[in-house]
Amino acid sequence: MTGNGLLIIGDVVTDVVALHAGSARSGLAVGTDTAADIVLRPGGSGANTASWAARLGADARILTRAGFDTADWHAAELRRSGVRAHLRVDPDRPTAVVIAMVDVTGERSMLTNRGAGGHIGTGDWDESLLEGVGHLHLSGYTLFAEPGLQLARLAMAEASRRGVSISVDPASTGFLRSFGTERFMLETAAARLIIPNLDEALLLAGENDAEEAARRLSLHYGAAAVKLGSGGALMARDGKLAARLPALATEVVDSIGAGDAFAAGLLTALLGGAGDEAALEAGCRAGAEAVTVLGGRPRVVPSDLGTNELYPLNTN
Repeated sequence: MTGNGLLIIGDVVTDVVALHAGSARSGLAVGTDTAADIVLRPGGSGANTASWAARLGADARILTRAGFDTADWHAAELRRSGVRAHLRVDPDRPTAVVIAMVDVTGERSMLTNRGAGGHIGTGDWDESLLEGVGHLHLSGYTLFAEPGLQLARLAMAEASRRGVSISVDPASTGFLRSFGTERFMLETAAARLIIPNLDEALLLAGENDAEEAARRLSLHYGAAAVKLGSGGALMARDGKLAARLPALATEVVDSIGAGDAFAAGLLTALLGGAGDEAALEAGCRAGAEAVTVLGGRPRVVPSDLGTNELYPLNTN
């Protein structure tokens, strides 16, 4: 028996976000200071997606691994967002950290240390995590370290056995190239939906056109929803273009988390029975909201808080 829950396996990250006055062309001042507004935010692709999904009304859950240094803070932030978090605490490693440098256009460059997140593995898994779950979503970052790859295999096998649908977000072209695109597609063949950005779609499909890439990926996965940034998004299913929508006009403050929000909107709508075009529109709306805030999570105010309980913290 499956339910309506959305289980995400992915990372939780401490984001150090620096909004500076440079641009992609001018860059940072080398060898001296560049003025910036710098903030600390909870982040991580998996945790961001879970937080946006909870904001949009989903029964959002996450399996993740945080470090000894900031686990309590991250647990509290997930709870504030309404996410049901199964959060393992690594006693030997700090939480993953990303330093995100955001330019005046909202585009970002990132320095990443995966910390505890790079060590999530099968020991963190429990079959009970799938109780009441209708869909499993994997952040691609999980697959790029051996323990996480073993976890992804185990979770996808159990989800498939239970009739739980699966999706995957490739996460990073750099990691994809190192991991191998053919290997990635083989390891994630159980997924029936892939949610790449444009660069990831082109790389995985070996194409130069977004629509062709989406069609090719949909032949492998069944469906592909490609995030096009300012160009909107498109969906292909079984080798045919199913929908294409433009981006919503909005003032871009920070693009961090926009793709995660898009995935949350899309998956929440699909879980609710929406068709491809309506789900794509929900994803675009969530992505448009995400770029108006600094950091990768939705704004949380008391009225946003749900009643979901937080799973107890565990040390493993």
